[in-house]
Amino acid sequence: MEMARKNKPYYVCSACGYRSEGWLGRCPQCDSWNTMEEFFPAAQNKTRGPAAELLPLMTAEVAPEHRLSTGISELDHVLGGGNVLGSVTLVGGDPGIGKSTLLLQMLDSYKSQKKKLFISGEESLHQIQNRAQRLKISGQNVYYSNVTNLEQIEQALRHELPGVAVIDSIQTILSEKIDGLPGNISQLRYTTAHLVRLAKELNISLFIIGHVTKEGSLAGPKVLEHLVDTVLYFEGDNKADFRILRSVKNRYGPVNEIALFRMESYGLMAVDNPSELFLNLDVEDRMGTAVVAIMEGNRPVLIEVQALVSKTQFGVPQRTAMGIDHRRMNLLLAVLEKKCGKPFSFYDVFIKTAGGIRVTDPAADLGICMALVSSMDENPLPREAVYIGEVGLNAELRPVNQIVERIREADKLGFRRVVAPDSKQKIHLNVQCKVERRRKLQDLIE
Repeated sequence: MEMARKNKPYYVCSACGYRSEGWLGRCPQCDSWNTMEEFFPAAQNKTRGPAAELLPLMTAEVAPEHRLSTGISELDHVLGGGNVLGSVTLVGGDPGIGKSTLLLQMLDSYKSQKKKLFISGEESLHQIQNRAQRLKISGQNVYYSNVTNLEQIEQALRHELPGVAVIDSIQTILSEKIDGLPGNISQLRYTTAHLVRLAKELNISLFIIGHVTKEGSLAGPKVLEHLVDTVLYFEGDNKADFRILRSVKNRYGPVNEIALFRMESYGLMAVDNPSELFLNLDVEDRMGTAVVAIMEGNRPVLIEVQALVSKTQFGVPQRTAMGIDHRRMNLLLAVLEKKCGKPFSFYDVFIKTAGGIRVTDPAADLGICMALVSSMDENPLPREAVYIGEVGLNAELRPVNQIVERIREADKLGFRRVVAPDSKQKIHLNVQCKVERRRKLQDLIE
């Protein structure tokens, strides 16, 4: 009876890693259907090893973080100032967005005297060579392998001791010690954990490419993101010529940092000033267009928010938002109607961010409201103005963080007027632009 209880199977969700003692049609944690996979508990080893060695926290010698430049300035910025030796970075993104291209370029320019490995289970040597030729990559000290067996990869890493290695992709790696096909939850968990331990032991910088699901999250359990040191997402439209690399986890630096790249015929080129990419001030018609200053990590970025408001032809007005959370748009529309007397209930509303960048910073609230009102009243906003501020439910303008950096970025790009919330905090700015302080949204609309 005891033996049967020990061998009783359990079930794990392949989407989020939720564990259940019985099979479920829908995962109660992530609401995914038919993702519960059956597993059997491993045999327990009753032998006990020596007790773990305990070291005093404050007296233990702390080795400084040794960083190496990847040779790509924007990638160094997202990683927190370069790549830390022995770190493991997981890079996710849609198929064809440029993950392999970026990391192949990184290997060519990586500042290391040791060998640099590119292990691909998806592309042949001929395909990689053709891409490298198109990207004008010299390939000096860069080596290729198409092995997908984890144990063979371990042997190669231990024998060559490279400075940096790229795995493309983790869904193709298979271990003989684990049952199942490559890409299933048990294989993903074991191979990733083993590669992480190997990178720490051999002090190898490891970059792992991961596939994403149709919802945009990394395929496999969330434990993959917990195992690695850094998680980067490659965002952007395959039809657009720019890509956004965003850090969502970083043990060695700040999160939510972004890097912008432009896709050229010879590869991905870093964009040093992201604000210039999202601004188009040469357009004469500025109706429904406002410039906002948002923070992406520690970097201020100026972008354009565009709104189109027209009388509805149906009983229920349309609400469409691109790059902005739909619930936030509805909240701001309710504030404008209730507190500012703007009858948006009778109008269709369409709003988007220039370039398709996703905006989550609440400091964009004021600019969104100004763009909506400008389109409804058919009154263009000043070309030289930047709007910064969070809008409360009572139409009050609330202060935002890092206001100094936002104002300085607007001044650097030539804007002459910055509208910001009133604040008791005194700040000293050495800028040429005029900073206007406001307490209420009504002060700007009426």
